[in-house]
Amino acid sequence: MAELPPADSFPASRRKNDAGAAFVLESKGEWWHAGFHLTTAIVGPPILTLPFAFRGLGWILGFLCLTAMAAVTFYSYYLLSKVLEHCEKHGRRHIRFRELAADLLGSGWMLYFVVFIQAAVNTGVGVAAILLGGECMELMYWRLYPKGELKLYHFIAMVSVGMIMISQIPTFHSLRHINFASLLLSLAYTFFIASASILAGTSDKVPPRDYHLESTLSERVFSAFTSISIFAAIFGNGILPEIQATLAPPVAGKMVKGLIMCYIVIFITFYSSAASGYWVFGNRSNSNLLKNLLPKNESPLAPTWLLFLAVLFILLQLLAIGMVYAQVAYEIIERRSGDAQQGVFSRRNLIPRLILRTLYMAMCGFLAAMLPFFGDINSVVGAIGFIPLDFVLPMVLYNITHKPPVSSWVTYWVNVFIIVAFSGAGIMGCFASVRNLVLDAKKFKLFSSDVV
Repeated sequence: MAELPPADSFPASRRKNDAGAAFVLESKGEWWHAGFHLTTAIVGPPILTLPFAFRGLGWILGFLCLTAMAAVTFYSYYLLSKVLEHCEKHGRRHIRFRELAADLLGSGWMLYFVVFIQAAVNTGVGVAAILLGGECMELMYWRLYPKGELKLYHFIAMVSVGMIMISQIPTFHSLRHINFASLLLSLAYTFFIASASILAGTSDKVPPRDYHLESTLSERVFSAFTSISIFAAIFGNGILPEIQATLAPPVAGKMVKGLIMCYIVIFITFYSSAASGYWVFGNRSNSNLLKNLLPKNESPLAPTWLLFLAVLFILLQLLAIGMVYAQVAYEIIERRSGDAQQGVFSRRNLIPRLILRTLYMAMCGFLAAMLPFFGDINSVVGAIGFIPLDFVLPMVLYNITHKPPVSSWVTYWVNVFIIVAFSGAGIMGCFASVRNLVLDAKKFKLFSSDVV
């Protein structure tokens, strides 16, 4: 075991006036509540991007990468949970990712690196959730009012208002009922989307399928690493310490049960969405599968009522996803603006919370309206945020705290291999994603209604 600082190096008095810990990261949950939070953080509408990601890999590599990502992320989250439990046994229960990093890696540049990438992840997901929510509303609007005058940014504004309203729920733990509903919604709309794709694929409405990869080797390489970045973004969460912080102590073993629940849902939803969508549309798969099933100015490729139900459920779940990822920002805000000595609904805490959370969600909504790049946002966030947080740091932290012997390839060398492999994949994915972003920049205008 690693030598850790003594328990009193992080005394409870440090959190006495910490409103972020007292309110936002309130610790009262059970293991199934952690399962709800994890499922909402990982299983969401970005799974509609999976057929698009398969375009850069094809059938065999696509499913191999999907399965590898599932195995590595489960292993990674398991190790990170063990690191948190290890620290708790030594008298320090870390409730923030940056707090854990500062303890084990020092308070130098690594701390700022973790803070930066976690902020990028949470803001990026918040922007993407609002953007996709606006796009879902726009898809329904096109069907009801083909000549309507409302644009994408109008719907983004509507979704932002909804996010602002539910953002006033004060604590992460308070979202447990919403996140249980989110779990059910993800299963329901995945069933609807897969059914719609199968119905479309067995009809004569879709063009001939094409599963060929890019014509040149360089294009294939860039497309493959972009797809890997998208997988990383879809599987990532980057907030496991904050989710574990919602559990009532002691937390030993609780996160493992929550992870198992989450990955059962992942198996059902990810594979069915990827297989059905790519089977039908192949290389024509859009960054949002709904746009394939509901093409603009054309008849739907599946029953409209089925697609509308899927869109409605997706829209409702996006509200929960936006709230889960906003919790880190709220905790940072309220750590400084709140007063833990007064009630969570006292005027002293209520007014700053109302103002600051509203401003944060308004900023995310503005960015979503200004930069409608859903597929590319997904890949960039995956490369610069989720890969370091979910595929590299957990292995580093586990090796530091548990110090597995070098001779034990099952632990030490597997961890080193994952660190090296995904660090390289993250760097290449970052270049590929930024390259796509630059290329796609020619296809849009600010506040456009066309999502790339």
